[in-house]
Amino acid sequence: MPTDPRYDGQPLLRLLELYVLWAIRELSQESEDGLKKMGPKLQSIYGGDGQWHDAIAQAMHMPEGMPAAIRDMWARNLEIARVNDVTLPPQKFAEMFVDENFAG
Repeated sequence: MPTDPRYDGQPLLRLLELYVLWAIRELSQESEDGLKKMGPKLQSIYGGDGQWHDAIAQAMHMPEGMPAAIRDMWARNLEIARVNDVTLPPQKFAEMFVDENFAG
């Protein structure tokens, strides 16, 4: 896990960002492999079907169609960025999405 102060005292924050990256198909293979290994532990904490992303969805009470909704928002934001001649990195989108939708 990163040592960025953004994540201090917020254990789910990075996992939520990784969930968003997974949903938009921008999760690195290295992260995916590590998260797959965490799946059973996350399931024991949050529930789900044993897959890491399902445990996060359970923890946050996400609706079934959440990955598709995130992908739709990613596509819209990429188009806005393109029209404005701006680059929107996947990690920045993940942070913005989590901050706007899961801030607590």
